[in-house]
Amino acid sequence: MADGSVSDAQAAAFAMAVLLRGLDGTGRVALTRAMRDSGHVLRWDLPGPVVDKHSTGGIGDTVSLVLAPLVASCGAFVPMISGRGLGHTGGTLDKLEAIPGLRTALAEDAFRRVVAQVGCAIVAAGPDLAPADARLYAIRDESATVGSIDLITASILAKKLAAGLDALVLDVKQGSGAFLRGPEAALALARALVDTAAEAGCRARAYVTDMDQPLARAAGNALELHQAIAVLKGELGALRDLSLALSSACLALGGAQGDAARALGSGAAAERFARMVAAQGGPSDLLEHPERHLPSAPVVRAVPGHGRVAAIDTEALGHAVVALGGGRLHARDRVDPRVGLAQLLRIGEEATLDRPLALVHAASEAAADAAVATVAAAYLLGDGPGPGPLIRNEVT
Repeated sequence: MADGSVSDAQAAAFAMAVLLRGLDGTGRVALTRAMRDSGHVLRWDLPGPVVDKHSTGGIGDTVSLVLAPLVASCGAFVPMISGRGLGHTGGTLDKLEAIPGLRTALAEDAFRRVVAQVGCAIVAAGPDLAPADARLYAIRDESATVGSIDLITASILAKKLAAGLDALVLDVKQGSGAFLRGPEAALALARALVDTAAEAGCRARAYVTDMDQPLARAAGNALELHQAIAVLKGELGALRDLSLALSSACLALGGAQGDAARALGSGAAAERFARMVAAQGGPSDLLEHPERHLPSAPVVRAVPGHGRVAAIDTEALGHAVVALGGGRLHARDRVDPRVGLAQLLRIGEEATLDRPLALVHAASEAAADAAVATVAAAYLLGDGPGPGPLIRNEVT
């Protein structure tokens, strides 16, 4: 796969065979290791554990922007290699690149320098990191084999293990905004990830978490950055709660002794975030003045509603952001960092004349009209069972 001696047709046939017949645990580990070793594997010599977190993707999932500096402020090191959004879910790199001047395409020596000096960096994968996975991923998209748990497992872990981690925490989303909507499939993927990582030499723990509603109250790149900064400054809510839980898991799994809640409350995590942004080329005062640096949309419209939120079609909210220009359907699509949804109501909350379902941030009146209709249709108002637990399952 990496050197091109296997054709696209052969690779697609392999992917289809795995989808239809599956791999056992031994085969899954062998595939993961082979894809990890198809390129450069990082090695670290740092005075603390090297840890990371991976999410399978959702709406308003801005945990990485809080977790990386939070874990780093507690004595661990986080060389986070992240991806871009595709389909209805957002991407960490797209969110970071809403910051003027910030660079995610760092050469390895610069990446190592930022991690050593700041404790964390969030960057794009270089072309020599698990190149077999990059090629197979594109072929899976064209051959309708994306849904294989075996191939998903190997793809996620090949890139993360190539980063040279001591420990990895996995956040497997489940619900109306997740790729895996059912609890059985989400739990099966969580178990496959933990077992395969352990066999490949990396300590891992997985959590199945709620994606029946957006995690943060915003969806869209600059808007989610505002949310992450608010949490680092002390704002309460589900984004803070999950960021703390996953950060604590990273520290425990890596053997670090820091207290995540204390680091967040003291401002140490916020200070570390500011240093990371500056080290990667962004403004030094983003934390103090995000409104000066983050782009804003010219059109802001309320989505009216009246009644209690019973359920949310969270995937539809993601598609609304994409239609506004805040996401991509194809890897080559350009992203508008200004647009998205803000002040999203959560399940169990009341929409009133003074408290709309959401605010649409759009580039034009026509785009705002379409998004208002989509968001209104995504909310079911009336009686309902209320929100489920934020963390639904744990696999160790």
